[in-house]
Parts: sequence; structure tokens; C-alpha cells
Amino acid sequence: MTLLNLVKLPITTIDLSPGSHLLINDVTWEQYETLYAELGEDRRVPRLNYCNGTLEIMSPLPAHERPHRIIADIVKALLDAQERDWEDFGSTTFKKPKRAGLEPDTCFYIQNAERVRALMRMDMDTDPPPDLAIEADVTSKTTLDAYATLQVPEVWIYDNGRLTIHRLQDGDYQPGTTSQVFPTLPITTWVPDLVQAAIATGTSTMLRTLRRQLQNGEL
Repeated sequence: MTLLNLVKLPITTIDLSPGSHLLINDVTWEQYETLYAELGEDRRVPRLNYCNGTLEIMSPLPAHERPHRIIADIVKALLDAQERDWEDFGSTTFKKPKRAGLEPDTCFYIQNAERVRALMRMDMDTDPPPDLAIEADVTSKTTLDAYATLQVPEVWIYDNGRLTIHRLQDGDYQPGTTSQVFPTLPITTWVPDLVQAAIATGTSTMLRTLRRQLQNGEL
């Protein structure tokens, strides 16, 4: 089925099983916008990512949601311990007209927190991109290309108990172990351990322990 036919059908006719995704090439920006409008802004699934003619439609597994939410809580605890401002923009849709549309798992404004805190809609022609984005499970090249188009400086990808940090350099992402957001912390070691602790003992218990350790200088 071509996308030209696809956009004429109700979006509910697209039946993706949890954990699956569909890639469609040669998609125009107008066709992406048509599907986005039909889905509505308030839905959680399926997710749409678009970059330079490729549309990705994803239906995450239920278990997909928990790791990135736990990691977001860890990021907040670390930023609070450092007395740094932050704004959690969650899965807000970011669009670079005619080029990219992206729905992160979770994203944060840190350096630009004050600048964006009152914004209800983002305009990527005038507003800054998030300082940090977090994705759980394998992220496709389409998604990373969209992040690069939006110029998000740092993306964390958590997959199968491992965290990889992708930093934007010369228009492309380079994987590594050092975070620009937390340059002095062993993020790729800490975060997976803390996620597993949250799953084993409960997120609230893990966070209370983490905050106490940070306050007492134990980490």
C-alpha cells in the first residue's frame, strides 16, 4: 500500500503489535502532517518519527515505558543535587518544518530551562532544542537522524541493561561514555545499576537512597 492510499484510511486501520514498527520511505512532509493530525496530539501510541522523507510508526512494548521514566527520575535527582534548573518536556512533539518531526521518550531542558519553562508549544525555528533526550530500547537511524536535524546535543539510549551516550559532533552522533550534561559522573555505569535497583526494590526506594547518598557525599 502506498502512503498516498494510507493517508486516506482511518489511522485505526494500521494495526501494529506491541514492540513493532513500520518504516515508510518517500513520504512528504504534508503526508506526515496528515497522519499526525489524524492521530491527535494527546495519544501515546503509536508514535511517529519523520526525517527527510522517511516515516517511522512505532508501537512500543508496555515494558518500554518504565526504564525511560526511571532514568528521567534519576536525572532530576542528580540535577537537584547539583542545584541546577531543569524542565521535563516528556514526549513533546518537536518539528523542523519540511525536514523532521520527533516524539522523544523523554527530554529535558537544562541550560535553556528558564527560556522555555512557560512555553506550551515549541517552534524549532525560534526555540532551542532540548539539551538532553532519553530513549529506551533500540532507536532507529531515522530517530537519530531526526534528533540530529533538530540539533539535540545529547541523546541517551538505554537498551538491554546498557546505556550509551550519543553526543552531536559535526552534525552526527558519536557514541561514548561521557555526558556533556554530567561530565564528572560515571553515567553509563550508574544509570543501569540504578534502573535495576528500581526494578528490584521499587523506584521510590531507589530514589530515596540515591538522594541520601548524594546529600551525604557518598557518590
